[in-house]
Amino acid sequence: MQENMEVDVRGKLTDNQTRCVHYHSVNDIVAIKFKCCDQFYPCYSCHEELAGHVVMPWPRNEWNTKAILCGNCKAQLTIEEYMNSNNQCPQCNAAFNPNCSRHYHLYFAMDSE
Repeated sequence: MQENMEVDVRGKLTDNQTRCVHYHSVNDIVAIKFKCCDQFYPCYSCHEELAGHVVMPWPRNEWNTKAILCGNCKAQLTIEEYMNSNNQCPQCNAAFNPNCSRHYHLYFAMDSE
């Protein structure tokens, strides 16, 4: 079991499970560390509104980086673990929103960099 340290999640949060004003369904419990600023945000809209710079997606050769935070148990997952999780946390089994995959291209370089 991994150690769960307190992580600073920036954005327009509505609760302590990383839901924000933009995405706040029961399954919206993921925050993403953005490559461009090394900061966690709950969504691209929060980043866009608050970060003051353009998003830089994670290149495929860095998908072993712990850049995903489960808002339920606070486990940090690698991008690969998240992409292969079948939309649930491998640590606590909490469900992740499957519709987040519609935005993967904003967070992760989907080509073969």
